[in-house]
Amino acid sequence: MKIGILQTGLAPESLVASSGEYPEMFARLLDGNGFDFQAWRVVDGVFPEGPHEADGWLITGSKHGVYEDHDWLPPLEQLIRDIYASGRPLVGVCFGHQIIAKALGGRVEKFPGGWAVGPQSYAFPDGEKVVNAWHQDQVITPPEGAEVVASNDFCRYAALLYPGHAYTVQPHPEFGDEFISSLIDLRGKGVVPDDRLQAARDALGTPLDSRVLADQFARFFTERRIS
Repeated sequence: MKIGILQTGLAPESLVASSGEYPEMFARLLDGNGFDFQAWRVVDGVFPEGPHEADGWLITGSKHGVYEDHDWLPPLEQLIRDIYASGRPLVGVCFGHQIIAKALGGRVEKFPGGWAVGPQSYAFPDGEKVVNAWHQDQVITPPEGAEVVASNDFCRYAALLYPGHAYTVQPHPEFGDEFISSLIDLRGKGVVPDDRLQAARDALGTPLDSRVLADQFARFFTERRIS
């Protein structure tokens, strides 16, 4: 099965040698499922010809906001609607979670409560899962028909299931503690309040359930379900 990865942001340049770009992180996360991967750097205006270019699609995270004025955002939203209409499975993470919601009629905003950084606990139907997060924006109003699959007190719509079509999550199962630690230094200081950065650093080492979300993604790609 070929998974097309739509890259909507760039990893910090100094981390690429050790961690790879976002498509490489997702390829590692989903390794062992028999998938082949091809990435399109849509953040640089590079798009596939259409949904037929892959059997399933994944949209990465990004430092950009879905409400910003970038030339590549309107065609990305149209591609999302085309993928949805084609019936090919679609997965979104962080920015991907948000842009899919926006493209399908939802609303995304900067959350008044500020940032979620580092290990966060989310209530899923089968129990609490801890996954790394890095975001201030949130889905405020989900699209019609989207089912809430995970939430916590800070992020009400942390995972959304669009039955038979898409599965999206706000946290980052592809981010390990080392990457989060580097983001704190490279992108957090002066942007995220110091107390939240320190709390995130203190929480590093908490056992993560990233593999659970990876299994959900793989199951959705192959079976259109997450459990």
